[in-house]
Amino acid sequence: MDIIKIGWRNYKQLGSLVADFRVTLKSYKGISSRPDDWEGTEEIEEYLTAGFPVFASVCDGSYTDYMVCRVNAPCVWVESLYTSPGWRRQGVASPLLAKAEEIAAGYGEDTLYHYVHPNNNGMIEFLRRHGCTVLNLAEIRKPYAGEKITRTVHIDDHIFD
Repeated sequence: MDIIKIGWRNYKQLGSLVADFRVTLKSYKGISSRPDDWEGTEEIEEYLTAGFPVFASVCDGSYTDYMVCRVNAPCVWVESLYTSPGWRRQGVASPLLAKAEEIAAGYGEDTLYHYVHPNNNGMIEFLRRHGCTVLNLAEIRKPYAGEKITRTVHIDDHIFD
C-alpha cells in the first residue's frame, strides 16, 4: 500500500470514491441516492483550489480510500476520510490518519479535529480506536423535507432526533 498526495495530475481518479462517500453520508439522513462521479471529481477540484491537502491510499493499483484535510493553522481538521467498503478493517485508513497527525504535528499540534455524522458508527469506532474521545461540537438543524429520522442523539440532558 502506498499513500500518495493528490494534486492536479491525479485528482480525477478520486471522483468515484468521493461520489460513494456522498451517497453514504446521505444514507445517514435517510436519503437514497446514486453516486455521481462528475460531482465527486468537482468536489476534489474545489478542495485543491482551496489549498486543502488531499491524500489517498493505493493498493494493488486501485485507490482504496482518501482523506481531505483543512488547515486553519495551527488546527488541522480531517474534512473527509472515506474507505471503500471492500477495504474497511484492513488497515488502509490508519496510515492516512497518521498522515493527518503528521501535518498537525508540523504546526506544533498534538491533536486533529474531525467532523463526523452522529450516525456514522464505523467512523466513530475507528476514531475511538485511534484515541479520540472528546465530542465538543453538535450540528443542530431542522430536518430536510421528507427526511426520515431513525435515531436519536443524546447530548447531556438533551435528546435530538
